[in-house]
Amino acid sequence: MFTPEDARHMARAVALAERGLLTTRPNPRVGCVLVKDGVVVGEGAHLKAGEPHAEVHALRAAKEQARGATAYVTLEPCSHFGRTPPCSQALIEAGVAKVIAAMVDPNPKVSGRGLAMLEQAGIATASGLMEAEAEALNPGFIHRMKTGLPYVRLKLAASLDGGTALANGESKWITGPQARQDVQRWRARSDALITGADTVLADNPSMNVRHGELGHWQSRIDAERLLQPLRVVVDGQARLRPPLKLVELPGPVLLASHTPYTTAWPESVENWQGPKQGDKLDLHALLAELGQREINEVWVEAGPNLCGAFIQQGLWQELILYQAPKLMGHHARGLLALPEYEQMNQLPEIEVIDLRRIGNDVRWVLKPLERSN
Repeated sequence: MFTPEDARHMARAVALAERGLLTTRPNPRVGCVLVKDGVVVGEGAHLKAGEPHAEVHALRAAKEQARGATAYVTLEPCSHFGRTPPCSQALIEAGVAKVIAAMVDPNPKVSGRGLAMLEQAGIATASGLMEAEAEALNPGFIHRMKTGLPYVRLKLAASLDGGTALANGESKWITGPQARQDVQRWRARSDALITGADTVLADNPSMNVRHGELGHWQSRIDAERLLQPLRVVVDGQARLRPPLKLVELPGPVLLASHTPYTTAWPESVENWQGPKQGDKLDLHALLAELGQREINEVWVEAGPNLCGAFIQQGLWQELILYQAPKLMGHHARGLLALPEYEQMNQLPEIEVIDLRRIGNDVRWVLKPLERSN
């Protein structure tokens, strides 16, 4: 159905889409390539919400050469008016002959409508070319469109024997500088960062993205254009009080609790009061709230209790574990607070997605594996 030439042009569209990795939130990352008579006549990427979509950039570059061309786009062209006009209509008006989409729109309310609009205008369409690569660009957007919840990544760091801190609480630094730069890059692509009140009270972290610590990603974006994720603190009992580093730094902060605060906070700080689950804040309700706020990707950096709660409740899609070649001993603090299991078949099943060396440490990327009964 698809030729090697089709695959080559779609690979270029995927590469273009990746340019928006740090800037398109809450929109998906999309790339487009226009080809006529085997020659690329226009290309573009969506870079920021409210600005032209990838197809529009490509059409502007192609000008009159767009007529009769084939458009390779990583996501089905939109069919509705949002902050910008529908791209399907723009492609129709430009007179393209064919549109190949890597994947259809994951929003069940609009899925397939863009391609249908093109077909009704006499434009040939196809989809499914490099679909996995396109999906990998936008796991959060896809997950939110399907479930209403953001895509959750849990970050953990431990020694070879599973320690996260010495018995006295000292934990800086378990991993090396390259791993810490890698964490900054994960933060930079996230829409929100979540931590717990225990972590804030113990470490007073900034929980922000620091441009100077992005390593080789510094060339991707100027410090002035770097977007700070929403910083969320799970503080069910409203224990936090100013001053705190994360409050003093620029950028919005959301304090999530089930108990009202008696302390005044700066204007950049919002308190969201959610329901309780037992004696804790309902994490599913918190994620649903973030989904309503168009948060696509969430990065959780927290202690063993909060991370353990996300795992126990099945509220995670990836686990990023940095493992350092260190031995901290049996008195060291553990990685996760999980219930005691009595049988091996009760253990959560986990799939290894990626394993690589980061400096002198090892990074695991893991996903939950659905049980096959």
